[in-house]
Amino acid sequence: LSTAAVYEWARKNHARPGVVARNGALNPVGRKRRADAGVSTLTEVEAQTIAAYLLQTKRANGKVLASLQDAVDELRKKGEIQAGRVNTDTGEFTPLSLSAINRALRRFNCHPAQLAAPTPKVSLASAHPNQVWQIDPSICVLYYLRGEAGLRAMPHDEFYKNKPQNLARIAHERVWRYVVSDHTSGTIYVHYVLGAESGQNLCDAFIAAMQPRGLADPFCGVPFMVMVDPGSANTSAMFMNLCAALDVQVWINQPGCPWAKGGVEKANDIVERRFEHRLKFYCVESLAALNQAAWRWMRQFNGQAEHSRHGMTRYAAWMTIRPEQLRLCPPEVLCRRLANTAPLERTVSVLLRVSWRGRQWDVAGVPGVMVGAKLQIAHNAWDDANTAHVLITGDDGRPAHCVVPVLEKDAYGFQGAVPIGEFRHMPETPADTQRRAVERIAMDAATDDEAAARRKAKALPFGGRLADDPNEPEAPQPAYVPRRGAPLQVDVPAVVLPTPHAAIERPRYTPTPLNHAELARALKLRMEQRGGSWLPEHWAQMVMRWPHGATEEQLDDCAVQLLRGGLRIAGGAA
Repeated sequence: LSTAAVYEWARKNHARPGVVARNGALNPVGRKRRADAGVSTLTEVEAQTIAAYLLQTKRANGKVLASLQDAVDELRKKGEIQAGRVNTDTGEFTPLSLSAINRALRRFNCHPAQLAAPTPKVSLASAHPNQVWQIDPSICVLYYLRGEAGLRAMPHDEFYKNKPQNLARIAHERVWRYVVSDHTSGTIYVHYVLGAESGQNLCDAFIAAMQPRGLADPFCGVPFMVMVDPGSANTSAMFMNLCAALDVQVWINQPGCPWAKGGVEKANDIVERRFEHRLKFYCVESLAALNQAAWRWMRQFNGQAEHSRHGMTRYAAWMTIRPEQLRLCPPEVLCRRLANTAPLERTVSVLLRVSWRGRQWDVAGVPGVMVGAKLQIAHNAWDDANTAHVLITGDDGRPAHCVVPVLEKDAYGFQGAVPIGEFRHMPETPADTQRRAVERIAMDAATDDEAAARRKAKALPFGGRLADDPNEPEAPQPAYVPRRGAPLQVDVPAVVLPTPHAAIERPRYTPTPLNHAELARALKLRMEQRGGSWLPEHWAQMVMRWPHGATEEQLDDCAVQLLRGGLRIAGGAA
C-alpha cells in the first residue's frame, strides 16, 4: 500500500500508527495531546489589533481587502504587534505561523468571520390588534408609469447605475409601495403612490389605511402606536402633526436596525413576491388600477392565508379586537387638514399681512389678530398653493386652523391695495376695541364722540377726581427715635483778609498733628524700617505719651522712644 492509502485507512478507523498511550498500549483514537495544546503565544491585545486592521479594510459588501499575511507583516513592521516567541536563552525570535495566528483569532473570538456575526435580537410582542402598526415604503423595482402607456418595465440595459440620467428622467413617475402591517394579527395593507418617499405620500397611505373600506376588508381604525424608519419623510412635521392630532405615538427605530420592524419587512417581501410578479402578465393603465388590483389581492391573501404564528387568517386574528381597542378614524378630508408642515412664526405688519415663503399673505380675517402679533403659519400639502394655514386656538380651547389667502401683485406691483376713491377700512382688532374703551374710561364719557370732545377741550382725566386736594390732611406717620451720632472733624482753612502789598504778612506754617490711628500706622512703618516690630502694648504707650497725637516731623523720634522704651515725650522735656 502507498503512504497515502495507509493514512486514509488510519483516518477512517480513528487510529494513528505508532502512537503509544500513557499506559504503554497502542492509542487507537489518535496521537497524544500536547501539553501546551490550547495555549498561544499571541496575546488577546495582539489578536484585537490584527482584527481591527482587517476590519478597517472591509468594504460595504462585506469583502475584506487586506489578507491576514498583509495585516501581520504591516503591524510587525510598525511595531504594533510581536506575534511570536523569544528564546530566553539564545534571544532568538520565532514568529508565529499564519495558521497559528488564525487559530488564535478564532480562540479569542476576534476573527473577521466571527465579528461579522449579527448581534442577538429580541422579539417584540403586542397586546391586541391596532395597538402597533408598522409602515415601510419600498420602491417597485421593476415598473414605472408613463402616460397612456401604462405600467412599464425597466430594462436593465436602460435603467442602471451607469445611466443615472435615465433614472432621473422618470424620478417623478416611479411607483412606490407603502405597506402597513398590524403587528398582532399580521394584516397587510398595501398602497401605491407616484414620485418618491415623501411626507405627503406617507400621510396619504396612512390615512387610507385607517379608513373603513366595507365588509370585505374589516381592517381599519386609528392605531395606538406606529413604527417607522428614521427617514426624513417618516420624521417630517407633516406626519408628526397628523399623528399628534390623532393621539398616535410614533416609534422611530435606530438607524441601521431594520429588524426592529421585521413584520412589515416580511410583509413587503410577501407583496413583492406574491403580487408584483403578476404585473409581468398584464398591462396596468393607471395608478388607480394598480391600487385596485393590489387591494383585490390583499383582501384575498388576508382572508385566506394562515399566519404561521397564530395559526389563523390575518383578518380572523384582527377580528378579535374589542370595541375599546378600535378607535374609528375621522373622514379622509378632515385627516388631511391635520397633516400640516412645521409652523413658522411670523410678525403681523401694520397692513395685517405676514411674509412667508417669499410672498405676502392676508391675515385680516384671522380672529383676534393684532398689529405686531406673532402668528404660527403652516402649509397643507393637499391645499391650493395660494392658501396657508394659521394655527389658532378656537373658542372651545382646542387647536384650530384659519385658512388665509395669498396677495398677488397687479401689473404695477400693488398687493391687495384699496383703489383711490373707495372708502374701506381694516376690520377692528382687539387692540382697537380696548383702546376706545380705555379712552372712554379716562375721559369719563359714555360714547366715543363724547370722549373725543372732552379730550379736545383738555378736560382732566377721570373728571378731575384724581387731582391732589391741598386741604386733605396728611397721612399720619410714625415718630422715629433720633439716632446718636459722632461729630465729623473737618479741617476748615483759615480765611485771610486782603491787605496792602507792603503790609502783607506771610502766614506761619503750623504742622497738623496726626491722630492716634494715623500715628500708629506711621510708627509701625518706622519701627519695621529700623528692624523692630509693632506690638500690642505699643498702642497703650503711644496713647499715654502722646495723648494729643504727634506731627510728621516727630515720627522718627517717637519710633526711637518706643523701641528703646524711653519716657521722653516728643517736643518736651523728659
